Amino acid sequence: MWKSMIRYVFVASLIATLTVACTVNNVAASDTATALPKPAFDQPLASSPGQETAVIAGGCFWGIQAVFQHVKGVISATSGYSGGAKATAEYEVVSTGTTNHAESVRIVFDPSKITYGQLLQVFFSVAHDPTQLNQQYPDEGTQYRSVIFYANDEQKKIATDYIAQLDAAKVFKSKIVTQVVPLKAFYPAEGYHQNYATLHPDNPYIARFDLPKLTNLQQMFPQLYRNQ
Repeated sequence: MWKSMIRYVFVASLIATLTVACTVNNVAASDTATALPKPAFDQPLASSPGQETAVIAGGCFWGIQAVFQHVKGVISATSGYSGGAKATAEYEVVSTGTTNHAESVRIVFDPSKITYGQLLQVFFSVAHDPTQLNQQYPDEGTQYRSVIFYANDEQKKIATDYIAQLDAAKVFKSKIVTQVVPLKAFYPAEGYHQNYATLHPDNPYIARFDLPKLTNLQQMFPQLYRNQ
């Protein structure tokens, strides 16, 4: 997200601006999507239904939320903030880039239907570019950094092992910069941020940067994709 509220009143005249931003950052999300191998180390599918939580960050939370809302086994995906204090978990403050918060998404999933490692496979493959430091395409600042907030030692090992696996395989042209840090708290974002991509598919920002992620998800992971 850009540093002013202008993105909330995007009009067609801003498409040219977005195009310039994409040129500056070389490519858009749809151009860098890569179908990655499964994690070599992962938790097995649970024998019975349940609920687990994953918290990740990778640029604007609108697109990350939209991707995981279309992944089978995901019960809910909520946009919010992680990494900073409760008192600064507000969009206008987070947007200053001084709070240590990252725009994040809390994913509640059924471990009998999808594993934590599979969620990370989607995260690295289509949800964002993990080689961009403190930015995602036109959005710049530490609030747009790539982060995995692990909830326990198992999540930490799966995440760190997977990053090492991908770096060793050189699946990206540059080294992965994703941080792996303990989850201290997650604060849901304001109501107008929730389900934004679903509610505003004609927004030029959503059309340019987020809807292609859903197309890539469907094409690369048809076994995990759900339309609704």
